[in-house]
Amino acid sequence: MHNSSSSSSLGPGGLDLTQVFFKSISNTHPPSSTKRHTKISVIGVGNVGMAIAQTILTQGLVDELALVDAKPEKLRGEMMDLQHAAAFLPRTKIVASVNYTVTSGSDLCIVTAGARQNPGESRLNLLQSNLAMYKGIVPELVKYSPESILLIVSNPVDVLTYVAWKLSGFPGNRVIGSGTNLDSSRFRFLIADHLDVNAQDVQAYIVGEHGDSSVALWSSISVGGVPVLSFLERQQIAFEKETLEKIHKQVVESAYEVISLKGYTSWAIGYSVANLAFSIIRDQRRIHPVSVLAKGFYGIDGGDVFLSLPAQLGRSGVLGVTNVHLTDEEIQQLRNSAKTILDVQNQLGI
Repeated sequence: MHNSSSSSSLGPGGLDLTQVFFKSISNTHPPSSTKRHTKISVIGVGNVGMAIAQTILTQGLVDELALVDAKPEKLRGEMMDLQHAAAFLPRTKIVASVNYTVTSGSDLCIVTAGARQNPGESRLNLLQSNLAMYKGIVPELVKYSPESILLIVSNPVDVLTYVAWKLSGFPGNRVIGSGTNLDSSRFRFLIADHLDVNAQDVQAYIVGEHGDSSVALWSSISVGGVPVLSFLERQQIAFEKETLEKIHKQVVESAYEVISLKGYTSWAIGYSVANLAFSIIRDQRRIHPVSVLAKGFYGIDGGDVFLSLPAQLGRSGVLGVTNVHLTDEEIQQLRNSAKTILDVQNQLGI
């Protein structure tokens, strides 16, 4: 398959019509070398990959968007479908190819390629089918974009982020998993729904594994700057721990429910990953719960492991991990989550 983009060579014999349509002004100079050309590559054009690509385009985030997939017909169709929306979107060059050369010079490479999660299937069960695929993807991205940041979305995301880190040889700050950024959004939505407030006014994190062993940081939840649990205690308002656990259970099970209802998740993860891309490319230095190299934090040891912690993201990737206060119970739950991931990693042999 040939990669394709817009072309101005529409005249007789391939004449570049820009030379006829526009008249140059005198004393021109080439563009300033300080002007950055930003580029994101999305690997995998399934439902998740395209939701991410579409959301990135609506944000006007990059100058160029590259799509890569193993299915040439679907890939070309998705590229053309996006190109045909050019009149409604900020100007972005869109290219696509089955060849990774199209990703050359990317600032950010987002990997969504992988087997689809079936109804009732654990994320960790997806590992073996996705491991071999990553051995073909990651070295190619490193070859053509050696200075890029890798953002891993495929599940099980924490283990595959570790795999990408090992295969790439990149420093830990330049390999990030989408982690519990979406889980935390679901968490914030459910709390906001209970309190009838805007979810953007709720500060709440899910950390640890993006999966069944995730940890809800109840101790750090605040609404409009007011710590929720301590407020309830000061007001002598009783709350049931079972109620809190029920909300967390809804967060864990919500993805499975969406998959059982529509067959896959797409829109929420699309917005979530595009949100991460925005923070990275625009150097926003915002805090996101994403999968990072967590060894040494909160007493996590036993090996290199990626799991979600509230991290500051910017142009160089992970700038640091927020020193959030955790209760002893939350720390122990986080360590248990790390052990769950490490037990799986130890079977990989990489």
